[in-house]
Amino acid sequence: MARTQKLPRFHSACPHDCPSTCALEVERVDAHTIGRIYGAKDNGYTAGVICAKVARYAERVHHPERLRVPLRRVGPKGEGARAFRPLSWDEALDEVAEQLLRVANTHGSEAVWPYFYAGTMGLVQRDGIERLRHVMKYSRQHSTICITLVDAGWNAGTGIKRGVDPREMGESDLIIVWGCNAVSTQVNVMRHVARARRERSAKLVVVDPYRTATAAKADLHLMLRPGTDGALACAVMHVLFKEGYADRDYLRVYTDVPAELERHLASRTPQWAAAITGLSVEAIEEFARLYGRTRRSFIRVGYGLSRSRNGAANVHAVTCLPAVTGAWQYRGGGALYSNHAFYGIDDTLIKGTDALDPSVRVLDQSRIGPVLCGNAGDLQGGPPIAALFIQNTNPMVVAPDSLKVRQGFSREDLFICVHEQFMTETAAMADIVLPATTFLEHDDIYKGGGHTYLQVTRKVIEPYAESRCNHWVICELARRLGAQHAGFEMTAWQLIEETVKRSGWPDADSLYRNHWHDCALDFESAHFLNGFETPDRRFHFKPDWARVGKAHAAMPTLPDHVASIDEADGEHPFRLVTAPARNYLNTTFTETPTSMTQEGRPTLLIHPRDCAALGIATGDRVRLGNRLASVVVHARPFDGVQPGVVVVESIWPNRAFEEGIGINALVSADPGPPNGGAVFHDTAIWVRRA
Repeated sequence: MARTQKLPRFHSACPHDCPSTCALEVERVDAHTIGRIYGAKDNGYTAGVICAKVARYAERVHHPERLRVPLRRVGPKGEGARAFRPLSWDEALDEVAEQLLRVANTHGSEAVWPYFYAGTMGLVQRDGIERLRHVMKYSRQHSTICITLVDAGWNAGTGIKRGVDPREMGESDLIIVWGCNAVSTQVNVMRHVARARRERSAKLVVVDPYRTATAAKADLHLMLRPGTDGALACAVMHVLFKEGYADRDYLRVYTDVPAELERHLASRTPQWAAAITGLSVEAIEEFARLYGRTRRSFIRVGYGLSRSRNGAANVHAVTCLPAVTGAWQYRGGGALYSNHAFYGIDDTLIKGTDALDPSVRVLDQSRIGPVLCGNAGDLQGGPPIAALFIQNTNPMVVAPDSLKVRQGFSREDLFICVHEQFMTETAAMADIVLPATTFLEHDDIYKGGGHTYLQVTRKVIEPYAESRCNHWVICELARRLGAQHAGFEMTAWQLIEETVKRSGWPDADSLYRNHWHDCALDFESAHFLNGFETPDRRFHFKPDWARVGKAHAAMPTLPDHVASIDEADGEHPFRLVTAPARNYLNTTFTETPTSMTQEGRPTLLIHPRDCAALGIATGDRVRLGNRLASVVVHARPFDGVQPGVVVVESIWPNRAFEEGIGINALVSADPGPPNGGAVFHDTAIWVRRA
């Protein structure tokens, strides 16, 4: 039916785990109902552009399967909604508190593990669980699923997690999107690329192991083997030094050991890199010369190249490129991974960092399977985990080595409470499930890693049914547990007000009324022309990896290819990449009808030459496996990968696979050095007809 009147729009911000943190305009039909969602046109980064999955967010907010009331499990674990019965909020919270107190009294407080991640990027609703953790001295969490490896690689050279204002991409003459499928995962990047192409005839280079939608739009796609980005970066630097593209004046003033780097790179030739990456010598040299002769060259560093055992080394090698050419000096030049560090948010009240006890053990989030299965090294001599309280994540699907995760969650002696919007596979394993609000139903504050805006939002509609926000649940549990902290006595809005005041930003009402606040640094600071954030104020080709992580012995002295990946061999001849699917965001949107329809089913993208060798045709069922597990998917011949490389776009729920075993069953929980991190794109497998 055609609309007869224009619906009012309300400001908000996308909360999901994406660097764009888009500024939104939300149609409101009434106090309980939204219409369509639009990108805010007058925001300099979002500029009216958002991804299709968020534009149709009404499918998610008003989904008939959203959790309505608190639930207690009365049937088998993993069975789903039919295994649960409703109970009141007071009954549910009383039981959760009673179980947490029982576990702490019996086994010690470290036997309780609050577990969370980035289901929302709002600081109040995401991070309040830390306040409960610190006050109660529950086991701490090393959050390694997403950013630990890329943080380590970026910070090793620059010293801080910030870079060039991404809007400068529109003023670049060359944009390199390295390890990121921006069309699917950071759509706003492409808007700024389009501006540079339109106004400056800029070139787009994409470095990615397969022909993504972004790579298909590139002037040059470097389709390298997964885990070999460091080799490519070193060969490019070899050419830059050899052919006179290195800015030696810049190197002398702004970097630590340029002469030592040049000597080191003398043997890292394009021929050397070609053998490692699978790229041609000509392609490597073409890219190096294009980069070398273009002053306004902008590298948009993604996450994909970091999700490997050598991921931190790969990222560091790539960040060395603008230091060699001096691209940091020019508007539209330099690089960006994330700007999260420059907001200077004082999160003491939100996280309760003033109550943090550094003697409490820290458990690796990505190794939740080994942790729950009692691995002694992971438990660090402490008690087994006997209670989990989970918000904002779905580890039964997301975490590596998912069969071990399932084994751990299946323990009958493990109490589990999950606060969620849907009956996820993690919620289905819980004893108590609590219904959660969406971002449109609570207040929060957001900082954008992919841009420079601080955003404060208020609820647009009333909470669905009996759903409650994370902050309220944390505070109610704290009251029952006897946990005392000023943050537990405040509303979400009061927390926002006090946090921005302490952080030196405009008051919360002004931030909300103005929709966003641009926190961009001046040109000299953003481009590190006042010095990098290292002890000597220079970019470090030779990082002090010991400052970055405990496993620093595994890191190269200078940028290099580190041959620590799960190499293909005779038994496991294929390298698997589990890149994001366009219509899903981690496991969010896997329940919405349009996303499910557009994605179809889990599919193996495999080179036609490999198909011929294995006797595989389009639509055939194939089994993929390694030492951890095997899964069944359907095959699609695809010449957008190198032979020997396969892709399964993810993350599909385990139930979407015919045997109920999802793709992360194949992914190792090994931590990537020097500071841990999940290695989702570093998996060797075999493939055969099912």
